[in-house]
Amino acid sequence: MHNIESDSDDELPSGWEEKPTEDGSVYFVNTFTKKTQWTHPRTGKKKIIPKELPFGWSKTMDEEGKTLYVNRETGNKTYVDPRLAFAKEEKSHVHDFRQRFDGSTTAYQILHGVDLSGKYALITGCNAGIGYETAKSLARHNCNVLFANRDLQATQKAIEDIVQQTNCSEDNLKAIHLDLGSLQSVRKCAMAVKTVFSDHLDMLILNAGVFGLPYMETEDKLERTFQVNHLSHMYLAILLEPLLKKGSKDSYSTMMAYNNSKLYNIITAKILSEEWKNKGICVNSLHPGNMVYTNLSKQWWLMKALFFLVRPFTKSLQQAAATTIYVATAAELEGVTGLYFNNCYYCEESTLAGDKEIAEEIFTISLRFIEERMGAEGIQKYLNKYMKKRDDSSS
Repeated sequence: MHNIESDSDDELPSGWEEKPTEDGSVYFVNTFTKKTQWTHPRTGKKKIIPKELPFGWSKTMDEEGKTLYVNRETGNKTYVDPRLAFAKEEKSHVHDFRQRFDGSTTAYQILHGVDLSGKYALITGCNAGIGYETAKSLARHNCNVLFANRDLQATQKAIEDIVQQTNCSEDNLKAIHLDLGSLQSVRKCAMAVKTVFSDHLDMLILNAGVFGLPYMETEDKLERTFQVNHLSHMYLAILLEPLLKKGSKDSYSTMMAYNNSKLYNIITAKILSEEWKNKGICVNSLHPGNMVYTNLSKQWWLMKALFFLVRPFTKSLQQAAATTIYVATAAELEGVTGLYFNNCYYCEESTLAGDKEIAEEIFTISLRFIEERMGAEGIQKYLNKYMKKRDDSSS
């Protein structure tokens, strides 16, 4: 169940104030009657806040011994606990969340005040465009980012630029080779990731893709757009499953997946969300926006010209990266899985993408493509389950 509330519903009536506790609860005080309560006087719901101060804030005392909060970056001071800016309603259902952002929101706005220290993210296709803006936004907030790309020279340049622009630590940014046109490269990448991030992986952001290519086959004898946009990403996600601990969010980006491969991405996200929901791994798909000016258009001169013409009317890269950042980091999406997001909020996927029978057939076919070329290692349990379903339905 999804509820959208207006801002006015959340406004406190005259004479009421909200106060925080150290352990992250919020209580409400009527300044006229001195009455206190744990529920919002208008909505009747409880609210909670983070236990830690937002990124960039510290707590001190003024000359009179009152608690004072200081923003280290701007020098601003306030007696109001900055955690209250991140107050959210206590959920009665995991999918019960409000819409806080829209299509004009940037990734920077979503992450304002968020500290991602100790978090680990892997992003594919992040040398430029939306992937680059996503990586830069995460790095700015102390996230450890692994750049998985084919061109490592361009990746190193991207890392250097991000360090220069954000003043983040270069130790937090690492590059790893990944050629999505090769299933063997995908397997090698997964093995290397397990070495670099031996403990866990918090965010797996599958962003890379191709568009407008003439028909060509990969070294695995598969059509390139199908493999790069869908099959290799699916294989990588399954191989990295052991690293995706509870709370991880696999953001299966669909901007890079056109025509059938876009449908396959949504289907894969839906199926893996069902497979992994009892493990606490969240898998959602998303669409960052139409006609965003990225490197995708470079493959076809006509599309490049069209992208150039519509550029003034489309999202910036920071706006396009916002939905990815939101799905990967938003506190209200903890436990939310199997949804499709656009403009920083959920929406209904196509009827075809929601057809369970079609989804399982495509997932099974994709598994067979991988098995025929790479063997069953890493995917055997899925083969056993979905091949049995296929056999049972045909008997």
